[in-house]
Amino acid sequence: MWSRLAGVRASARSFGRRIEARALALAAVATSLILLVVFYYPVATVFADAVFVDGRPTVEPIVSVLTSRFYLVDIFGFTAYQALLSTIASVLLGLPGAWVLARFEFPGRETLRSLTILPFVMPSIMVAIGFVATFGRTGTLNAVLRAIGLPPVELLFTIEAIVIAHAFYNAPLVARVTTAAWESVDASAVETARSLGASPTRAFRDVVLPQLLPAVAIGATLTFVFTFASFPIVLALGGFQLATVEVFIYSRIQNLAYAEAAALAVVETAISIGLTYWYLRYEGRNRGSGQGARPQPRRSLWPEAWTPSALGVRIGIGAYGVVVLAVFVGPIASMVLASLTGPEGGLTLEHYLFLLERQQTGASYQVRPLPAITNSLRFGIGTLLVAVPMGVAVAVLTTREFPGRAAVDALAMAPLAVSGIVVGLGLLRGLVFGVEAFGTRVQVTGALAVVAAHAVGAYPFVTRNVAPLLGNLDPRLVESARSLGATRVRALVDVELPLVAAGVVAGAAFAFAISIGEFDSTVVLAEGSTSYTMPVAVERYLGRRLGPATAMGCVLLAVTSLSFVIIERFGGRYGGRGGF
Repeated sequence: MWSRLAGVRASARSFGRRIEARALALAAVATSLILLVVFYYPVATVFADAVFVDGRPTVEPIVSVLTSRFYLVDIFGFTAYQALLSTIASVLLGLPGAWVLARFEFPGRETLRSLTILPFVMPSIMVAIGFVATFGRTGTLNAVLRAIGLPPVELLFTIEAIVIAHAFYNAPLVARVTTAAWESVDASAVETARSLGASPTRAFRDVVLPQLLPAVAIGATLTFVFTFASFPIVLALGGFQLATVEVFIYSRIQNLAYAEAAALAVVETAISIGLTYWYLRYEGRNRGSGQGARPQPRRSLWPEAWTPSALGVRIGIGAYGVVVLAVFVGPIASMVLASLTGPEGGLTLEHYLFLLERQQTGASYQVRPLPAITNSLRFGIGTLLVAVPMGVAVAVLTTREFPGRAAVDALAMAPLAVSGIVVGLGLLRGLVFGVEAFGTRVQVTGALAVVAAHAVGAYPFVTRNVAPLLGNLDPRLVESARSLGATRVRALVDVELPLVAAGVVAGAAFAFAISIGEFDSTVVLAEGSTSYTMPVAVERYLGRRLGPATAMGCVLLAVTSLSFVIIERFGGRYGGRGGF
């Protein structure tokens, strides 16, 4: 009996070791299956809707898009035009910030640099509400203009409002990547140029600028990709009269014109994938340049001598600071102020009281705040449970050397090139409507569908926070653990993951913040008012009353601000957003 029991135990240990030895392969298979079900199959469903009509294969929907002047000029042309203007505005607004952060030393510089990551965790619909509160007929901008005796302006539902809001989001991205490149310029190269007789301007042009241009190009490309696929900001500030391709796809979904929506989505996705591929190739060629360089010493923002040149520079920095306050602080402050301002202009809590009243007395078809808050938190936690293991698994796989690693990396990062509207449409047409599998109709609806969409959009950010840290670990640490008898998985769990825990936590905070603020796919998949999230509730309130929308936006601001604190607390140790 005892020998039989010992044999069972030995068999169990042997089986456990075999499972442990194959754990990485199992994790890779599980991650691939999840991606196949909740991303690749839904996106394939969208493509199928574009090339199959009434069960017959055809390219007519796509051809009609590519040959229609309305689609090419009015929809895709306008989308590219506003993305180009937004990119130019973001670069023009972000580059002076990079110069200040990279070349000057002043109290609060690190805090200011940390704030450049804030837009990434701020829900776009909340930012749109802030700009509505700023640019509206009774907004803060017109209040200031009236106070100084100037006539009011109408900026809502104009391309100017869209471009400024996009610059709010993307100028910090340009500033962040350019600051990192500027700080990697080797001071020795600049000093050598100066010692050979080059003026400061010539040294900047010949030494510094060539090293900055790749970073500026990366920031500009990412900005164009992001603004080309922008949805909530254009919807709130431009409406259907200034529809980009994302907004027009949404309008087609609302009208149940799925084939037309799918054809537009296919063309948009092809453009986004092409741009993302070019960005990844360009980033890969320029990655690692400047590492180990001695950075240039920063100057004090307060000069020792107030020469005309120094005075002019400081006046320029001051003017730039005013613009930064107006663009970045103004909308958020306007939203908070509007949530506390009554119709007569005095301070009040009536908008927050309205939310409480709606919660208690609202009908089933009306948007109530508590279910929206609860749903957002539930979906955020569900997203964490899916996105963090997936993101860590992909990070582990893509930092190992094996044939086809580049292809695996590209396939795993594909969700970055596909918009939330397209993912939401694919999930709606595929898993939500149901699919026949082995004689059984399989449906994924409600919270599961929303969490699936959120996890697909969030896990790449976990990967991009964890992968750089894993790639920088000394391989001798793993070799030492393996020499002591640890399996590959045991070395990963006991040695590597504890050393990259900060990246995992930062990635998890990113995933939670992305889920909390996700609007694109959620507005497509939400099944009535009981499954609305905070961003969807904000958009629904905005369609009726600005006050309750800003109050709900402030609740959303409080939640996302906490995520920012966690990201910066842990992610700031190695530069925040990893590879982005």
